[in-house]
Amino acid sequence: MNDTLTSDVVGRRVEVNGEHATVRFSGVVPPMAGLWLGVEWDNPERGKHDGSHEGTVYFKCRHPTGGSFIRPNKVNFGVDFLTAIKNRYALEDEPEEEGKEQIVTIGNKPVETIGFDSVVKQQSENKLKFPSSSPSPTGTFSALKVLVLNRIGITWTEVLRCASRCPVLEKLYLESNSIVISERPTDVLQTVKLLDLSSNQLIDENQLFLIAYLPRLEQLILSDIGLSSIHFPDAGIGCKTSMFPSLQYLVLNDNRISQWSFFNELDKLQSLHTLSCARNPLTESKDAQTTRQFVIARIGQLRTLNKCAIQREERRGAELDYRKAFGNEWKKAGGHQDPDKNRPNEEFLAAHPRYQSLCLKYGAPEDGELKVQQPFLLKNQLLTLKIKHPNQLDQKVIEKRLPESMTIQKVKGLLSRLLKVPVSELLLSYESPKMPGREIELENDQQSLQFYSVENGDYLLVRW
Repeated sequence: MNDTLTSDVVGRRVEVNGEHATVRFSGVVPPMAGLWLGVEWDNPERGKHDGSHEGTVYFKCRHPTGGSFIRPNKVNFGVDFLTAIKNRYALEDEPEEEGKEQIVTIGNKPVETIGFDSVVKQQSENKLKFPSSSPSPTGTFSALKVLVLNRIGITWTEVLRCASRCPVLEKLYLESNSIVISERPTDVLQTVKLLDLSSNQLIDENQLFLIAYLPRLEQLILSDIGLSSIHFPDAGIGCKTSMFPSLQYLVLNDNRISQWSFFNELDKLQSLHTLSCARNPLTESKDAQTTRQFVIARIGQLRTLNKCAIQREERRGAELDYRKAFGNEWKKAGGHQDPDKNRPNEEFLAAHPRYQSLCLKYGAPEDGELKVQQPFLLKNQLLTLKIKHPNQLDQKVIEKRLPESMTIQKVKGLLSRLLKVPVSELLLSYESPKMPGREIELENDQQSLQFYSVENGDYLLVRW
């Protein structure tokens, strides 16, 4: 590229040593001689400044290190249209062995594809320029329901302008745009059910409040936005927020969540039942099972966590373990088995908003449950269980001491040897004196007695 460029190059897409950028300025940059191009990089880490040089602003960037000045002869302005089509959609002839067969699903029909991976590999994102002067005719795309605007450099103002042309829009994808939610949408996005804001690192909780009243928003994807806290100021302890009234499905993967108070706040959402929160500091602890139990216990209406359904017995076990784990803290804070004396302080209630409701559901924890055990002594982990045979009247009730970590499969093996009955024919359940008349099935052979919250004095029921 020669040095006789005009201002027509501003706004054009360019490539420099494999990195893509948009030209924001063309001209002289004193005291340096000659013509320069000011570019804003797609990757802001590639740049050096914000478009300023020695106190003069030549162009503006979204990121403080997103800009650079480059000589025109270092810039690739692209190729002709036909070549671009071939490169983008991998139309060049390729050896047959590279055309790997794949099965993709379109609608509900499986479709065989050849060489599709090479197409995906070569496709890159567009950078769209939205005119700011011309009015936006409402309803231009009157039937459009799904719109994908990932990695195109769009601003929130442009999103709203674009959405005003889509009166029935239901799904909107805005991943990796460095978006700042600058205003509350009014008369737009009112039909959107799914909104993906993943990898927009400039979004914070205050900006999220600006979209909190979209009436039909059911699915919100906020992965990798750097979110560490959330608080719904309109809802006190044990109350539901008026924000996000229809939100059912929330994705918070790859964020900075490190406090349990975050999950306490999520319990305030009226309709939330599905949550993904993988790869956060708090959820990446060594004891993943306990972390999962605590999340379940803190969000009462949750039905699916990290793509795994929460069965009724898992919830029961999680809530009982949570109730036991914080029982001593509850007592020190003023909790008591006598309802008339049960007055935990505000600090405890703020840290454990559901604890009181769990005590009402299962009963307050007994002193015997709250004794601090010595974890390395086997005798402190043994459960004394009474084994009954409801369908075998001639079998006497026997008493056994079993490790709480013993799996249901191993319990069946022990009982098989004891009763001379094949393992495959045994069905196990248990009853707790604390909940008379209710029988809990031990249906997962890989889980432990502790998982099902089996406790000392419970009855193990054996059928075959």
